[in-house]
Amino acid sequence: MDLQLEGTDLKAVLNRLRRAQGQISGVIRMIEEGRDCEQVVTQLAAASRALDRAGFAIIATGLQQCVADIESGRRNGEDGEDGAQMRARLEKLFLSLA
Repeated sequence: MDLQLEGTDLKAVLNRLRRAQGQISGVIRMIEEGRDCEQVVTQLAAASRALDRAGFAIIATGLQQCVADIESGRRNGEDGEDGAQMRARLEKLFLSLA
């Protein structure tokens, strides 16, 4: 399953990843400066949420593409990955973010 993010999907994912990158840089700086533990954890949690959202957006796009590929294959009479295999792969992806 190749991931093909286009246009606004790609831009949204990249923005989330850049936001997380900035937050992680901020956390590193805060630790180096000896900042308050609560502030560090708050920023770390925000970075984690940004990464999770980017991951879920990627998985959602992949899921949409998989469904389209399966439907296209059925219309063209192609045999590909069966539903159970696809479900197992997608479940593994979702669980990797849990």
